[in-house]
Amino acid sequence: MEWVEIDGSHGEGGGQIVRTAVALSVITGKAVRITKIRAGRSNPGLRPQHLHAILALKELSGAVVKGADVGSTVLEFIPGEARARQIRVPIKTAGSITLVLQALLPAMAFVGGSFEITGGTDVPWSPPVDYLRHVTLFALAKMGLNGKIEVKRRGHYPRGGGLVVGGVEPWEDRKPLVALKWTTIERFAGVSHATNLPAHVAERQARAAEERLKRAYAAPAAIETEVGRSLGPGSGIVVWAETDGLRLGGDALGKRGKPAENVGREAADELLNALRSGAAVDRFLGDQLIPFLAFAGGEVRVAEITNHLITNVWVVERFLGKTFEVEGEVGKPGVVRVVKRMEV
Repeated sequence: MEWVEIDGSHGEGGGQIVRTAVALSVITGKAVRITKIRAGRSNPGLRPQHLHAILALKELSGAVVKGADVGSTVLEFIPGEARARQIRVPIKTAGSITLVLQALLPAMAFVGGSFEITGGTDVPWSPPVDYLRHVTLFALAKMGLNGKIEVKRRGHYPRGGGLVVGGVEPWEDRKPLVALKWTTIERFAGVSHATNLPAHVAERQARAAEERLKRAYAAPAAIETEVGRSLGPGSGIVVWAETDGLRLGGDALGKRGKPAENVGREAADELLNALRSGAAVDRFLGDQLIPFLAFAGGEVRVAEITNHLITNVWVVERFLGKTFEVEGEVGKPGVVRVVKRMEV
């Protein structure tokens, strides 16, 4: 059994190292040992959301796992044979559903399968579920990977209670992704939601975002509103620009005392900042695409090279060897190019 050793404190030093490493372990069949997990954080070691991602991949691949406990700073993951399964992930808190999906989707892409995950759909420090649905999956479809994410119920901090279902078809036709610059914006779209709150909250978020976007670019803007019920109150908005290439996104969460208009404008401003770079890929998508690009090939220009992206590249190359060339500095626009596409 070939082992890959990963220093969990490397670079950005967060949970993304664990998610990417365990996903690649399943894909490549190589066992992985991760040490010093989140060593530089105020609460080092595995947190519940990391543990749920590990357990989901354990179920997908029939893996043998040591150190899969909250607070553990060392993890050993020995994958078995991955196959299509129905994976259920019951996060009993507002732990992020999308962070679990960041681990599950790359691995599931090679065998197919479906999932049902409970927890937080729209929570701080993680991508909102509508970003994955409308921006990430759109880009993956361009690469030949077809997936579906459906929100059955929202879940916000601190109570959670969200429910997301979906699945992935086996990735049989891997297409290189070349996405460098956008030249035209066909339209702006988005989803503005309010849970256990008056409908006008979602409407005001949407209206403020639309006004901001229309002032900046002469493109139509239509943001859907959604009002629902769950365990606790919350609101948020995801907006995206449909360009002649991919979609670039922006998002914001509501909180008590924060006017709905400010939430809408914050999401719009994040999107506008990405568009000003001229790059085809926003900074969040750039990070998320790294594991997929390694197997599909291609070249993308990102609005900002982040520490997350650089760290993700490092993890991929611990498994696959030299795979990427990154041009540009952290905090600035740059290009990520696949120099050796990997076969599975």
